[in-house]
Amino acid sequence: MYAQAASAFHTVRDLLRFAVSRFNDAGLTYGHGTSNAYDEAAYLVLSTLKLPIDRLEPFLDARLLPTEVKDVVDLIERRAEERVPVAYLTHEAWQGEFSFYVDERVIVPRSFIYELLGEPLAPWIEHPELVNRALDLCTGSGCLAIQLAHHYPDAEIDAVDISLDALEVASINIQNYGLEQRIQLIHSDLVEGLEEPYDLIISNPPYVDQESVDNLPAEYLHEPELALGSGEDGLDATHVILQNAARLLNPQGVLLVEIGHNRDVLEAAYPGLPFMWMETQSGDGFVFLLTREDLVAAGMGDPLNDDDFDDI
Repeated sequence: MYAQAASAFHTVRDLLRFAVSRFNDAGLTYGHGTSNAYDEAAYLVLSTLKLPIDRLEPFLDARLLPTEVKDVVDLIERRAEERVPVAYLTHEAWQGEFSFYVDERVIVPRSFIYELLGEPLAPWIEHPELVNRALDLCTGSGCLAIQLAHHYPDAEIDAVDISLDALEVASINIQNYGLEQRIQLIHSDLVEGLEEPYDLIISNPPYVDQESVDNLPAEYLHEPELALGSGEDGLDATHVILQNAARLLNPQGVLLVEIGHNRDVLEAAYPGLPFMWMETQSGDGFVFLLTREDLVAAGMGDPLNDDDFDDI
């Protein structure tokens, strides 16, 4: 079928129709930048042909070279048959107006935190210049660290990850944005070795619970498992962050953490913490905000030791 398509098709319209048909027939799972077969197909075709991804109509009837058709058909086949996320096929992922290089060494960027940087944090960080030091824990591709640098132009930023592979990808993106002098990459297991305090800490840590990890769709199995699961309830990493955040924040410092669908479990574990749940495009139950003062008032001022997990 795919070989026949490569020899018979001539236009963007041909490829778009074929991709939508194949994706629907394969029953793909979406969630790595698009939510349906049409948007996925349009992005894959336009990106592969190096066309503007937001301007399909002018190119629908453009005739393509045989090599261009083959390149697109080959990727349609990989998406449909191998269920590879489209971002890994194009080596590109978008968050808002920011484009990032990605490959299978990192999860595909999709954190809600990028929506909350800058103006949405104004009630807690009145002026961007008040952020002199910021931390991105579990930086992955470096996408959030780069957006931190954009919203807080006076900030020096530490970007931490346990994966050396991920840090290599982050380095590519940091260089692409010319931010080598402002973003420092650190190889560490969460907060281990971090001592100097920050004005703002953000984190999109692993937070998928074990049951969900065991039932992930095929698309998500292409992503590094280390960046997805975090213990039985999905909150192992978040516990470490919460227990250490106060010592890593300056007075009036802000902590912003994404936890997926684990709000009820988290609130039950920390009934004394006044979590502020931030509004995102998908609702207000996925990202919480706490200040250093919130943490200290709740008795969260001491670093977590391993034995504390037994009490959670």
